[in-house]
Amino acid sequence: MLVGLILLVAVRAMIALSMRADRRFRAIDRLPMQWTLTGAVSWHAPRTVALAFTPVLGTMLILVVGAMALWVPPRAGQEGLVIPVLLAIAAGMVAIHALHIWMIGRWAKARH
Repeated sequence: MLVGLILLVAVRAMIALSMRADRRFRAIDRLPMQWTLTGAVSWHAPRTVALAFTPVLGTMLILVVGAMALWVPPRAGQEGLVIPVLLAIAAGMVAIHALHIWMIGRWAKARH
């Protein structure tokens, strides 16, 4: 039950971030997906793809880890680590998505 709640909260957070970003960047058709180490954009994607990529990836990752938490018994001594690891992965995916949107915002501001 807790695994499902963690998944739901993380997915809702990423979707909320994407919806807000979609309104913010509605005038831009293609958004950056990746940057080089020098800060230049290496490729773009349509706005809906760019804003949906991380939530979809995060959902799949959390689902796989959650399924493993339910069906694969932890090693001896690691029983108490399942939920904290799942929380860390979920929080990390939300943070990565927020960072991506923040970087898009910086790119959009510099562009105009």
